[in-house]
Amino acid sequence: MPTFQFEAMDATGQEIKDVIEAASEEEAQTTIRQMGYFVTKIQVKKGAAKAAAGPRKKRPFALGGAKTKHICTFTRQLSILQDAGLPILRSLKILENNTKPGKLKNALMDICDEIEAGATLSEAMSKCPKVFSRLYVNMIKAGEAGGALETILQRLADFLESAESLKRKVKGALIYPIAVVVIAGLILALIMAYIVPVFKEMFEEFEIDLPAPTQLLIAMSDYIVQYWFLMLLIPFCYWLLTKLIRKFRHGRMGFDMYMLKLPVFGALVEKNILARTTRTLGTLISSGVPILEALNITRETAGNALFERIFTRIIEAIREGEVIAKPMREYSTPGFHPLALFFWVLMGTFPGVMIISVALTAGRGVSGDSQSMQNLLVVGGITTGVGALLCALFYMLKMRTRVIDELVVNMVDVGEETGELDTMLYKVADTYDEEVSVMTEGLTRLIEPLLIVFLGVAVGFIVISLFLPLVKLISELA
Repeated sequence: MPTFQFEAMDATGQEIKDVIEAASEEEAQTTIRQMGYFVTKIQVKKGAAKAAAGPRKKRPFALGGAKTKHICTFTRQLSILQDAGLPILRSLKILENNTKPGKLKNALMDICDEIEAGATLSEAMSKCPKVFSRLYVNMIKAGEAGGALETILQRLADFLESAESLKRKVKGALIYPIAVVVIAGLILALIMAYIVPVFKEMFEEFEIDLPAPTQLLIAMSDYIVQYWFLMLLIPFCYWLLTKLIRKFRHGRMGFDMYMLKLPVFGALVEKNILARTTRTLGTLISSGVPILEALNITRETAGNALFERIFTRIIEAIREGEVIAKPMREYSTPGFHPLALFFWVLMGTFPGVMIISVALTAGRGVSGDSQSMQNLLVVGGITTGVGALLCALFYMLKMRTRVIDELVVNMVDVGEETGELDTMLYKVADTYDEEVSVMTEGLTRLIEPLLIVFLGVAVGFIVISLFLPLVKLISELA
């Protein structure tokens, strides 16, 4: 029989800590109340659960975490078994036997042991945080409290499948443009590394005075051949600097605010977060989770520091007696953040820094005359300054733009007034899911012509730069 540790208060308000043996948590609470105590906390005593469950089965070694699609399938199957009226422990053992070795199977084995020792399903799942999120555990807990576990499991399965479907759509839409960019980059690198040097040797043999575009092309070719590691090192340094700054709370806030204001991609990120958070909140509310707990869980699933701050302000406002819509409208404007400005300036400096690196390596004798390389260095400096200034101005113009549309605020307001908040949140989530899908498809279609234009300009620049000296040579020979 499991042993429970409990904390309680007696009639005088004095705190009591003790242990009690009972067949289940409900029976333990009933016994404690009969003793005249008010229970404040109760849990299975550590070590007692393992002793009651007997020897643990050997867990197979598993790398990584449980895949979302596997958790979706498990949730759907569990909801079907519960709807058929099977006991929860038997349902879990059936699914455990049918699950392939991995994190999910190990978690199910642990959950079965915990339930055999007297724990509830939500308590057992809470001990596997790498597989079952806090959102998942709290919805299961609400289903147990309301006696509608099969219904909650169906809603949870629908929620997970919807989120996974949207993720698959976004990933699928981005595969093609990423593949095209990689292949195009490799082709251009091969041209610069193997074809341009042949023309360079020919021009040196004829001792032709090269025009500026040809000097730039040869400098870029030599840069790729001899200093190719800088093409990887400079972006890596930018990435590493960003990563280090994001380790701090204000750095993460600044970066997340910067991401939300990026042209095209920022709107996609923003709508994706809104779709996810509104669906999460709607699912939790419809499952009977208290509003403050639901908002806390939703804040954790946002994945963006700015939205986390908004939900924190909403929680504080609700504790003071406000509704959700008012603080949502009030705090959805990001405002100015110095580190967000820094990230914009950093982005603006990148093209100029790459040009300067080409000029510096060429100036050390890789190719070209010193005057041309000095001119290239000036161009790089101007590009760096202008790029940083333009990006800073863009940020200053966009920093007052709200991240939560008036549509969302109005829908939440109507939902609170009519008592249909969960329904309204579902409608908002469906709307933004559709917008994310349309934007992703549109972005994919937009990238294709942009890539064609880019390749046309790049190849055109290479051809013109190589043929200008040839035309001059032919005219001199004639």
